[in-house]
Amino acid sequence: MLALIQRVTRASVEVDGSTMGRIDAGLLALVGVQPGDDSATIARMARKLLGYRVFPDDAGKMNRSVADTGGGLLLVSQFTLAADTAAGMRPSFSTAAPPAEAERAFNLLVEACRAAHAGGVETGRFGAHMVVSLVNDGPVTFLLRA
Repeated sequence: MLALIQRVTRASVEVDGSTMGRIDAGLLALVGVQPGDDSATIARMARKLLGYRVFPDDAGKMNRSVADTGGGLLLVSQFTLAADTAAGMRPSFSTAAPPAEAERAFNLLVEACRAAHAGGVETGRFGAHMVVSLVNDGPVTFLLRA
């Protein structure tokens, strides 16, 4: 499981012109599910998303997590993140989980994050064409692997 996280001042996701999820300050996470991602992988990713220290403390150092700040978490499924781009000029999606497996794993990740984070967890719609808007704060962007 992969998550491209971005520290944001605000972010939202729309499907067919309707806002599905919106947060103010917090993290936007684009999540790619890989074949074999199991409950242990999902639990590790939930801990990383909520505990990764990318927010500044009083001294300006990245020592606070989204859980520490109480910020929002916007989770967006993105199978293209798990693509194999090593060869050629066109991505291969053989390294991404099949849709049914990916949807199950993504939904379990959402549930785990919602159970552990009081700051609010929003999502898009799995498998839909989504329009994601964000204001990256920093910019601060990291690729997490569980």
